[in-house]
Amino acid sequence: MRQGLVLAVLVTVGGSAQAQARWIVDSKSSLAWWQISPHMNHLWATTCPAEPSWRPGEGRSTGWSIARWLRTPMAGDLSVADTVHVPLYPRYQARDVCTEAVHGEVVAPDTVTWRGVRGTVAVKAELLITGHDQRDRFTRQAVLEVQQYPEIRFAIDSLVDVTRHADTLKARAVGVFSLHGENRPMIAAVRIWHEGGGLRVLGKFRIPALAIVREYGVSAVALGLGVGVKIWQDLFMGVDLLMRPHTPAGS
Repeated sequence: MRQGLVLAVLVTVGGSAQAQARWIVDSKSSLAWWQISPHMNHLWATTCPAEPSWRPGEGRSTGWSIARWLRTPMAGDLSVADTVHVPLYPRYQARDVCTEAVHGEVVAPDTVTWRGVRGTVAVKAELLITGHDQRDRFTRQAVLEVQQYPEIRFAIDSLVDVTRHADTLKARAVGVFSLHGENRPMIAAVRIWHEGGGLRVLGKFRIPALAIVREYGVSAVALGLGVGVKIWQDLFMGVDLLMRPHTPAGS
């Protein structure tokens, strides 16, 4: 993937309309992920494989320690589309156990109307892990081509349809998604709440599987039969971030 994934994220769930808020991604407590539908019991990845609530797919390499309560997906190896359990293994609490794969910041001039929100989140493509060593090497070299396109990105231009549900903010982040050197308009669904002295931000979006080749220029040969015979239907991508308020030096 060329320029990478900058998934832009949102901002504080409260505050003053006069005071500009700036939030920085806590890389040790933040992750990015992708998941194919149908997932065939192995087509998903994370940048935080040390997270206890994550499980690599079937056919994984040796050496993984998996919590006993993490069940194999109900779909098994069948080509059954699943757009509900996305991601399959969500994180329940932000922990500082992640590889520092995600970076970025968000600025909110007005946290009352949420106008003027801007931000970016960048993900190091080479740090997305499925748990199968050979598949991961092939994905980095032939699919994402990380030497040429080291990052995946989403840059936010605005926040729309903002609603509050109890202590959670829901919205849509409108911006530009950058993958494999191509930039395309994108809208991500976002949820935000206070956690761990900062903001927990979940964002995700969906891309039709054929668009990976047609719009983002990823090799159809590298992707193989999954796209070629239209077994794959969608690619979901997202982030689970912990964002901390920026404190200027000397404050």
